Amino acid sequence: MPVESEWSLSTPQNIAFEGPVTALDVRAVNGTVNVVGADGGPARLELTGIDGPPLKVAHQGGRLTVGYDDMAQKSRLGWFSRKSWNRSADVTLTVPAEASVTVTVVGAGTVVSGIAGSTKVQGVSGDTTLVGLTGDVRTETVSGRVEAQGLGGDVRCNAVSGDLTVVECTGGRIKADSVSGNVVIDLSPTAPGTDLAVTSVSGEVAVRLPATADATVEAGTTVGPVSCAFGELRVQDQFGARNITGRLGSGHGRIKVTTLSGAVALLRGPDADDWTDAPAGAPARGKVL
Repeated sequence: MPVESEWSLSTPQNIAFEGPVTALDVRAVNGTVNVVGADGGPARLELTGIDGPPLKVAHQGGRLTVGYDDMAQKSRLGWFSRKSWNRSADVTLTVPAEASVTVTVVGAGTVVSGIAGSTKVQGVSGDTTLVGLTGDVRTETVSGRVEAQGLGGDVRCNAVSGDLTVVECTGGRIKADSVSGNVVIDLSPTAPGTDLAVTSVSGEVAVRLPATADATVEAGTTVGPVSCAFGELRVQDQFGARNITGRLGSGHGRIKVTTLSGAVALLRGPDADDWTDAPAGAPARGKVL
């Protein structure tokens, strides 16, 4: 029979959950949410601080839910438009690495690490940090920053004014959309292929590619500057628009970057052999327009 348990937490405490946890759903306001994937042992919750109404926890049929009653009754649009929540919680959740994770936050900082299942994080103003996730990742933010390292699956990011930084990405497709936030993408030379699409209105976009990149490139901005560290690519100024086009290697992958007024930079990274020795912020060398 499935395990069905519920808690109402108004003070700091720890809970170890009996039975499997295959999915985690967290809905939080202010404070911090820390989700850690573990290879063994029971799923656990550690509540180190709470202010405001009690935090409700439910474990039913492999699904672990952490949040508030009034958030469960409202649409996500209603959560985001509410001006004052008057609550905060600091919670750490340890779940099996293969579990799927969904986190929806208003003002809370979120850290997710070591998850092999799918991860989805939606936020308004809280910053998001993602580390060592091998499953597919989706993030949506209004003004919070998103910083990610070592992602191994497909990545989909949407932001309004929050900056997005993804480094050492070894997975498949990456798609990022931003209005005014800056976007920085760093692709590992150990990635099996390149399929990258970035769109922005006024945010700057910088993409660092391995020296052995194999992709067709199409990048441009309407009024912003562009720079390119690859001599085999063409940098053109045509009717005011600036474009970087061409093919790297055999052109099997795809890189497409589009922005209206932001700057675009294509940076050259190290080869796979000296990847660990190169600084993440290595400057571009090449043509600038």
